[in-house]
Amino acid sequence: MPDVRGRVSPEEWQARVDLAACCRLVDLYGMTDMLGNNVTARVPGEPDRLLINPLGLLYDEVTASSVVKIDMDCNVVSDGAGAQEVNQAGFVIHGAMHKAREDVNCVIHTHTPSGMAISALECGLLPVVQNSMRFTAVAYHDFNGLSLDVAEQAVLMAALGDADVMILRNHGLLAMGQTIAAAFDTIYRLELVCKVQLAVLSTNAKMRKLPDAVIEDTKALYKQYVIPHAGRREWPALLRKLDRIDRGYRD
Repeated sequence: MPDVRGRVSPEEWQARVDLAACCRLVDLYGMTDMLGNNVTARVPGEPDRLLINPLGLLYDEVTASSVVKIDMDCNVVSDGAGAQEVNQAGFVIHGAMHKAREDVNCVIHTHTPSGMAISALECGLLPVVQNSMRFTAVAYHDFNGLSLDVAEQAVLMAALGDADVMILRNHGLLAMGQTIAAAFDTIYRLELVCKVQLAVLSTNAKMRKLPDAVIEDTKALYKQYVIPHAGRREWPALLRKLDRIDRGYRD
């Protein structure tokens, strides 16, 4: 894969590095589905252009230069990266999220065992523990088959609202953020609480129900003090972790 650093703006290059890093971190923390799923990020200064991991590379193979640039109709935009395939289903879902909200600059989609299990539960995500209440608004989208028809985007956009996560029923998880760092922080924590919920439910013991007022107050505190800073401190530390393992994502 040729190095495209000199063919894109410094801002786009940094976004490419961060997206490649995000893919490596999704792999590192066990949230991959082989070649399935996507991470997308809006190109800085080009709101109608997206960066997406190429179809055909495992998440731990993605580099800044291999990231593909597409428009909102899923056409590959020539920038020296070479022709790459893009997951059509991934574009339908991710494109809808980016179109729905201008503040959504990164979208991460996963098919983890815990995420898919929660997506198959009628109850959805429950306020089981403190960390569960970090998700102040959760959107849901019913499964209607493989997401290959762009017509589904309208339904996805309507369902999103002001949520920063969406549970695709009988399918998987979506996390969004104003930055790549925020989106990764969100998917990591969403995955964690899905695991916790399944662990609690698996005991078959009576689950302690918290008062509604406590749940709402906790959500309000998360929304005010935690969510606006999601990933800011964690991201530089995560990049240092990746650099100690393999700096290849920066190429």
